[in-house]
Amino acid sequence: MDRWHYLFVLGACLLITAPLEFLGTGVYRRPARTIRAVLPVTVVFVIWDVLAINGDIWTYNPRYLSGIRLFGVLPLEELLFFVVIPLCGLLTFTAVGNLLRKGQRLRAQHREVRA
Repeated sequence: MDRWHYLFVLGACLLITAPLEFLGTGVYRRPARTIRAVLPVTVVFVIWDVLAINGDIWTYNPRYLSGIRLFGVLPLEELLFFVVIPLCGLLTFTAVGNLLRKGQRLRAQHREVRA
């Protein structure tokens, strides 16, 4: 069971933040914009990770990994981390921004009614 922990945590992150799609401006509903936001980050960190692993700067405990390695080096979970966490961040960022804008509009309407 230990070997699935990393994947379970990533899945939980996606599951917990999924409802934020409906509070924000749409991360999953705008795939081109989402790819433009996530892909550069993913590429940079994948390169960084591969270099660090090949340079024996760090390793990953195989006990918590599925055993699938990309490029013979990078654990699958690590690639997924570089996609999932930015997605969760985007979902959170857009939802909070949208809620703050709605709150500002409501306060402005309330001020107009009182004036």
